[in-house]
Amino acid sequence: MNRPQIPADVACTADYEPHARERMDPAAWAYLCGGAGDEITLRANREAWDALRLIPRVLRSLANGSAAIELLGRPLQSPLLVAPMAHQRLAHPDGEAATALAAAAQGAGFVFSAQASLRMEDVAALVRDEAGRGPLWFQLYLQRERAHTLELIERAEAAGFEALVLTVDAPSSGARDRERRAGFRLPPGIAAVNLRPQAPPPPNADFFSEIVAQAPTWDDVAWLCSATRLPLLLKGVLHPDDARQALAAGAAGLIVSNHGGRTLDTAVSTARVLPRIADALGGALPLLVDGGVRRGTDVLKALALGANAVLLGRPVLHGLATAGALGVAHVLRLVRDEFEIAMALTGCARVADINPRLLDKAS
Repeated sequence: MNRPQIPADVACTADYEPHARERMDPAAWAYLCGGAGDEITLRANREAWDALRLIPRVLRSLANGSAAIELLGRPLQSPLLVAPMAHQRLAHPDGEAATALAAAAQGAGFVFSAQASLRMEDVAALVRDEAGRGPLWFQLYLQRERAHTLELIERAEAAGFEALVLTVDAPSSGARDRERRAGFRLPPGIAAVNLRPQAPPPPNADFFSEIVAQAPTWDDVAWLCSATRLPLLLKGVLHPDDARQALAAGAAGLIVSNHGGRTLDTAVSTARVLPRIADALGGALPLLVDGGVRRGTDVLKALALGANAVLLGRPVLHGLATAGALGVAHVLRLVRDEFEIAMALTGCARVADINPRLLDKAS
């Protein structure tokens, strides 16, 4: 039996991308790795992290250093989680199972997508009893019927998930041109197996009266908080006023995200808006961020801007497509190693030492 191997030329997460592209169906690649419209936001996410410059401190004690954090009362070996990503069996037959096992092995958090291609109970059972694993969260889209949403919540609670992550920035899909040009359709055998089948909108349906008329509102957030014993995080917040409203509504945490550039093209990059959200919250809630994170220095910059932790998206898929669980584990290890190196080289022995003064305000 052929065992997956890490390609010899992989030294950083970006090196996985060409290998993943070679192994994936072009239409699936367009779906998983493309963005909305002209993909301006997709590119801007990456460019914003690159544009930030670090000002290191020197001659500071690094004895007994650690990258560990605490998040929602749970210890975490480093501030890294895997972002929720749909239909991971498009990248590798083992899909979400491989990703969850790799995250557990590396002590990283794992956010399971509601649009996963494997049953939530099966994936949770693989990792929930693993010592040293990170948090296990369930990402949720509100369903058209509240009863169906409650069914998902009850299943997530019973399976051992520790928090709910409500995606709030996608009342409709973005205009994903690359995906449409590729003619993407889910292949036979791959589906969102945890969701009840939904009838597509009728041809020529009116967008506002028939497609987004039931889009979630703040009332739904309040209802969700009352409907579950799990902490509820909101994913997709970019405006400081929404951050304040989330705090008032009872959210347990926020994820600054523009859906990886897959919904609203020309939306602001997450790195640029993150400090504004942090200022609006004033430390009242755990704050996470995703979008364009590729390097350990990006993680350090995110924490310096006010985040408590970071979610990795597409690099995980690239590792998965290239070498299954081994590839995902390697991606997570690469970023963690780079983050710890960046901590040492900026004079930070602990995550609490990371602060805005490490960033060049002119960058």
